[in-house]
Amino acid sequence: MSEYRNLKGKKIKFLTTDLSGEQSEGQIFYSDTNDQLKTVIASAAFSSGGSLLTARTWIGATGTQTAALYSGGTLAPNTRFVNTEEYDGTGFSAGGNLNTAKGNSGAAGTQTAGLHAMGNVGGSASDDAEEYNGSSWTNVTDAPTATRDIDAFGTQTAAVFLGGNPEPDHSYEYDGTNWTASNDMGTGRYTSGTAGILTAGLAFGGYSSTANTANTESYNGTSWTEVGNLTVAKRDGASGGIQTAAFFAGGAGTPGGGDTHSNAQQLWDGTSWSNSPATLGTARRGLRGTGASSSAGMGAGGYTPGINSATGVSLTEEFNITVNTVTGAAWASGGNMGTARRLVAGCGLQTAALVYGGYTSTHLDDTEEYNGSAWTAGGDLPAPTYEWSGNGTQTAALGCGGIPVDSDTTVEYDGSSWSEGGAMNTARRQTGSFGTQTAAVLVGGTTPNRNEVEEYNGSSWTSVNTMPNGRQQSTGAGIISAGLVMSGSNPGVANIGVLTEEYDGTNWTTGGNSNAPTSNLASGGTQTAALKFGGYTSLATTENYDGSSWATSANLATGRHELGGAGTQPAGIAFGGRPPTPVTNATEEFTAQTIALNIKTLTDS
Repeated sequence: MSEYRNLKGKKIKFLTTDLSGEQSEGQIFYSDTNDQLKTVIASAAFSSGGSLLTARTWIGATGTQTAALYSGGTLAPNTRFVNTEEYDGTGFSAGGNLNTAKGNSGAAGTQTAGLHAMGNVGGSASDDAEEYNGSSWTNVTDAPTATRDIDAFGTQTAAVFLGGNPEPDHSYEYDGTNWTASNDMGTGRYTSGTAGILTAGLAFGGYSSTANTANTESYNGTSWTEVGNLTVAKRDGASGGIQTAAFFAGGAGTPGGGDTHSNAQQLWDGTSWSNSPATLGTARRGLRGTGASSSAGMGAGGYTPGINSATGVSLTEEFNITVNTVTGAAWASGGNMGTARRLVAGCGLQTAALVYGGYTSTHLDDTEEYNGSAWTAGGDLPAPTYEWSGNGTQTAALGCGGIPVDSDTTVEYDGSSWSEGGAMNTARRQTGSFGTQTAAVLVGGTTPNRNEVEEYNGSSWTSVNTMPNGRQQSTGAGIISAGLVMSGSNPGVANIGVLTEEYDGTNWTTGGNSNAPTSNLASGGTQTAALKFGGYTSLATTENYDGSSWATSANLATGRHELGGAGTQPAGIAFGGRPPTPVTNATEEFTAQTIALNIKTLTDS
């Protein structure tokens, strides 16, 4: 009998801790900690990624899972987009806009050298073509014919565009300057899947004549050749990969010839298609995908059975075949507050949060404490207050400013009761703040759009350097020597809703702009790892900050503004606020993406 070492080239190791690292695949080891034989295996799965900033369908998509480019797009019946979004493997950030709003286009290339051509402009097929340099789009030579519902593969200087409406069997090559008609496909189609490069490409599925097709054709730079069919004929899904390792996920088409939204994925090995064990978390069509292989891809946008193509979704899902278990970032329901409210102050951690004051049909003095699962009543405030700021911890909290009239009041919480602290120098409301109970920073506020900044030392406030831009309804994160103020409102500053400013304990500098302009939002975290979420008008958007730039993460389950928030970037908490109507008592808990080695225990059954 052969030994395991001879079969796999690895010994069975004796370990006191579990293995780590992708090189561990196939390794059997004995865990001395729990007296078990274990191994590391690869598996296929989809996980949630950062949401699109703008929900839409039929977007031009190219690049890889860690550097994708999504541009244009459509919402039925006649809305087209100029929006460009860049994905970094975690979330989306805004790129330069297309020069012409278009959807149902083809896209090729990379995130820093993209190509977006043809499609639907103003309800008609277009021959327009644009190139992307990583920041802006430039119009280039028009395509030979106006076509919509077209697909593409390749690079910016060596691309193939194929199919479409009204010439579904045509294909064209682009060399970075000129377009050339190439040989026709054997099966005309549109909204198909694609993969590969100019000299080694693949087209599969799509809509042909009167029905979905399962036909797959390979391209060698000159001609098309029929190869193995899809397991299920379908169109309008997310695709990517190379000629010998491609994927096709979601779309329209189910076993038996149905044309409903699908969550299924098929994988291509260079010879034949097989059904993947992994499925999208949400069945949908009209989504678009990118990926460098059949083991690492993504799909974003589209629409689900309950949300039509006039609304679209912002959902992003990543696909991986890996020894790691990837759990996507997500918001999950927590325990409801005892009192529904908005315009609250909040602070603390996801497992030890505090909410105080706020407004329902009247202003409140209620305090509630959260233990990670449920809220309980804490000590009442000295006076009802709302539209104010809070920071600190559950047992050492600070509340400052607010109304029913513009206030200079400061209150401190010791875990059971409130007492008054030193008065602010400037009475105000709708402020932002960050820091602790004994080292806090208060910024901005109304009336209106103030730029005054004050620091608190646990007993008194001191006026310090003003912010460059006045704002109200903002939020903050961090500590007194490394803080952050983000978003807010000020009609006199055009980009105030996305503007980030950083504080070093003395001076203010401009940080990276966020992607979703908003105010009346909530936040948590630090200057180099901040989390912001919600905002006017009832946004569900969540974004992460790494000290220089913002990227999207998983959306709130319920969009809301005038909410409270706390926690850290990997573990945030949102509570209260106002959806369109009414005031809510809902709590949501955020968990960032996690990656862990997929370790299985071996048994004799």
